[in-house]
Amino acid sequence: MRRADRLFLIIHALRGRRTALPARQLAGTLGVSLRTVYRDVADLQLSGVPIEGEAGVGYILRKGSDIPPLMFTADELESLVVGTRFVRAFAGEKLAGSAQAALLKIEAVLPPDLRERAAHTRIYAPIWRDATRTEFAALIDRLNGAISDAQVLRIEYADEHGRPSSREVEPLCLAFWGGTWTLGSWCRLRQGFRNFRPDRIADCAITGERFAAAEGRDLEAYLQAMRGYYEGME
Repeated sequence: MRRADRLFLIIHALRGRRTALPARQLAGTLGVSLRTVYRDVADLQLSGVPIEGEAGVGYILRKGSDIPPLMFTADELESLVVGTRFVRAFAGEKLAGSAQAALLKIEAVLPPDLRERAAHTRIYAPIWRDATRTEFAALIDRLNGAISDAQVLRIEYADEHGRPSSREVEPLCLAFWGGTWTLGSWCRLRQGFRNFRPDRIADCAITGERFAAAEGRDLEAYLQAMRGYYEGME
């Protein structure tokens, strides 16, 4: 977690409290050492943030320095929590970590009743982290990074019948179909749009070549092509 994020969370974890928050509890929430919490709080105090307390006792914001909570409804909060759980379960590690950090920031500024409601939603997305799942999550991160950086990929792929092929593709988007991911791309081999399932990618390498969005083979054109394809199946 970035230091700036930690400082943000420390401030908002203290908002609205009537009793001091133990440093050990802060350390557990942030996933850092007690020494890091002590150093961060000291830096905040030096920068003028009105935090009272000391190591071994706990910390609290000086009375009158509170800030208003974010205005979320209970249903909006539940949707955010559920969405974060699904991202953590099915997306790559990088995206999952960012989603969790965002949720921590939101929860930090909630009034107690909404925070309690958000924590008790009964919609779950269990996280399985065996070796296969960890490797797949890393692949999703790699594909997502290639999309963001417009990097050409060289993939070794097997179709639904197990037939192998080597392709160079321009990755445009990732789509999750409630159990299966697909990578939407412009395939240089077929000179057309193709969808590839990451779980059928045996190897994926970044070529070092960047591609530029070109009319007729960019994301907008891909989405139009997919829309026409699926409408034709109705």
